[in-house]
Amino acid sequence: MAKNLELKIQINNPVNLIEKATKVGARFEKELNQKDIYYRSDSGLLKLRLQNGRAELIQYKRDEKNPERWSEYYVLQITDTSAESFFEKLFSLEAVVEKTRLLYIYKNTRIHLDKVRNLGDFLELESVVNQNEDESKSEFDEVVKLLSLDTSKQIKKSYRDLILNGSV
Repeated sequence: MAKNLELKIQINNPVNLIEKATKVGARFEKELNQKDIYYRSDSGLLKLRLQNGRAELIQYKRDEKNPERWSEYYVLQITDTSAESFFEKLFSLEAVVEKTRLLYIYKNTRIHLDKVRNLGDFLELESVVNQNEDESKSEFDEVVKLLSLDTSKQIKKSYRDLILNGSV
């Protein structure tokens, strides 16, 4: 099981954040076209992610009431191109989230600049736990400071929840 520390903030000016991220040494990895298909699950969130011709099934748990958004997750790579039609026969559909993601990397932190259909622009940070939580938390705090992020504007909901509620 993998683990990371996350932050999500709605943003008005993605270009400004791209400049900041580049200036502090984050490197651009790639642009991702993602379609996340959420299914009903009794144990956390379950989604099929289709991105740039690939598919993966992701199950994750996160306590949104906690001040910090630690997330534990499993990722199953899927090679069959009919994954979407296969899973729609097994699970009840909850929501579909479509987005374009610009992925930047700073050390062990993924910086996502997302344009989400029907919701707008967002910044997400995901500091991956490689050694221990303290090191990840320290790096996470460093990135928050380097990008001058206001954590009081944090959104403690998944894109799934925002789509289901019809707003941010």
